Amino acid sequence: MYALTDQIRRSSRSIGAQIAEAWAKRRYERHFVNKLSDADGELQETQHWIGIAFDCGYWERPTATTLRNQCEEIGRLLGGMIEKSDQFCVTDTKSLRELPVDYVTAPASDNSIDFI
Repeated sequence: MYALTDQIRRSSRSIGAQIAEAWAKRRYERHFVNKLSDADGELQETQHWIGIAFDCGYWERPTATTLRNQCEEIGRLLGGMIEKSDQFCVTDTKSLRELPVDYVTAPASDNSIDFI
């Protein structure tokens, strides 16, 4: 039982640590995605150990189902961050990023002054 508890504790804690590392590396999109993928791997491992704990009778079905559902939600969030990684990554950490704006100008009228 201790080994199983230790594995679940280690893999579940590693998910948050990997996300923190991803955030620190968001200047480089590949590194960001790589760390999020590592977090997803730890999440998959955690789900595996939850299944093993249930199969061994350590948890009742409602507990295992709740934990599994929470893991699936975290997985969806990680997937969304990976899918839209460009929105999380910054190229210059010393300036603000703003969305581009379309500017509309009125056509020149016949009364306009030509500048040389």
